[in-house]
Amino acid sequence: MVKDGRKHLTTDAPATLAVHAGEAPDPTTRAHNLPIFQTATFSFETADEKEAAVDAAAEFTPQAYFYTRVGNPTTDALEAKIAALEGAEGALASSAGMSSVSASLFAHLKAGDHLIVADDLFIGTQMLFEGDFPKRNIEVTSLPITDLAGVQAAIKPNTRVIFAELLSNPWNRVTDIPALAKMAHDAKAILIIDNTFISPAAVRPLSMGADLVLHASTKWISGHGDALGGVVSGSAALLNPIRRLTDWYGGTASPFNSWLIARGTRTLPLRVERATENANKVAAFLEKHEKVEWVRHPSLASHPDRAVAEKLLKGNWGGMLAFKPRGANGDDLGAMRAFSDNLKMCAIAVSLGEVDTLVYPMPKRGGIFRISIGIEAADDIIADFSQALDHVR
Repeated sequence: MVKDGRKHLTTDAPATLAVHAGEAPDPTTRAHNLPIFQTATFSFETADEKEAAVDAAAEFTPQAYFYTRVGNPTTDALEAKIAALEGAEGALASSAGMSSVSASLFAHLKAGDHLIVADDLFIGTQMLFEGDFPKRNIEVTSLPITDLAGVQAAIKPNTRVIFAELLSNPWNRVTDIPALAKMAHDAKAILIIDNTFISPAAVRPLSMGADLVLHASTKWISGHGDALGGVVSGSAALLNPIRRLTDWYGGTASPFNSWLIARGTRTLPLRVERATENANKVAAFLEKHEKVEWVRHPSLASHPDRAVAEKLLKGNWGGMLAFKPRGANGDDLGAMRAFSDNLKMCAIAVSLGEVDTLVYPMPKRGGIFRISIGIEAADDIIADFSQALDHVR
């Protein structure tokens, strides 16, 4: 079985951890690359051996394999790699980002509890809060998470969790993690941060006071748009209840997707670095363009949370930006369509964090765009955006 290669590492450098953490030569075949253990079950020599494996897995013992829904060596390797990148005691991979979100929250909330959430979040997460939590008698307060005084005022005796995205989807607001962590901990609550937009190659929310950090690993971590997955990292004490629910709800990651995501993670620091460089240039271009009403990227001095961004991101601005084209006579949706429908290289598509630039028009948000910048030549992205903006009237 694959051993945790992290124990052989003495570095904290993301570029090295992304390649080596969680991986080691297979002891049976000496295969250099991570194998795909594409199996549903594991066999045993005796009944007692089987029972020991079942008992060990029930206690979340590492490398206690008897059924892939509960544990698989390919997925274990991915979890070790992400835990190393996050600087966490452990990590838990699941079938999708929403599986990580829902299991993390349900594991730490019960009927009668109160949850504070950012009002600017991924739409799937918002739908979970609005459509499911009221049925569970879990009270949800949604508010601007950058309004720290408002967050403090919203805390109640039954507040158990504060949930936010480090860089919000889609408006690119920056969350002050240390400030929220203090508020949460003073109230004996936990802080859960979704860091999908930035990735652990750039920022480690756990080091800033967050208790759990999660990602849709489909996005930047995988990087190639070919695998669905989610991952949550933190202490064993907080992860184990999430493991149990992920098992019970059937949200386990498939071995093949774990392998694809682990392979993508190897190049994560390189991809994020290049995408950030490109996004810096694209944001600067858009901000100066006469047909652009506004741009939001943490690299820009005009960003409303620039001071917090400088404190937390330290130049790791990420590859995500938002902007709004300037429509003639207030024709916001016409401007949106004129830009998106005339792109030649960049794709109109959902998702983000892939190697190519993805453009996501949002008519229900007033005709803004969420842009995930890829690793193409920056000049080619800018040229495509420039010619598409020529069609905006």
